[in-house]
Amino acid sequence: MDHQNTHSVSVAGVIIDDQGRALLTQRRDNGHWEAPGGVLERDEDIITGLLREVREETGLDVEPVTLTGVYKNMTRAIVALVFRCKVIGGHLTETDEARSFRWVTADEVRTLASEAFAVRVLDAMRNDHTPAIRHHHGTRVL
Repeated sequence: MDHQNTHSVSVAGVIIDDQGRALLTQRRDNGHWEAPGGVLERDEDIITGLLREVREETGLDVEPVTLTGVYKNMTRAIVALVFRCKVIGGHLTETDEARSFRWVTADEVRTLASEAFAVRVLDAMRNDHTPAIRHHHGTRVL
């Protein structure tokens, strides 16, 4: 196998509340606002990884509602699967990975998050049942 041509797969959960707002987490490592998520471990399935990542970063237990998009970071060779989710338990808790949380409107998403991450949240906030397929170079959508 040519390891220069391998990809990693990440998952993210865009948690939507009853008011139609999305939960953003502020990462401890770089201060960026994003939906909770991260890289799948080699031996875990997609949904198990999604539930683990959201729980690790927020303290919340969620239920995935639908796949809302597939995104590829062309620079870092990461494919991200993004799901709209709803809270089914737990409590928002600061973690080693997230230092702050905000429930935000679509306009606030555009202000807080970089374009490449904002579009994931905005796609999940739409009531469209067709997943978006997009690619970017880390910050800007192509």
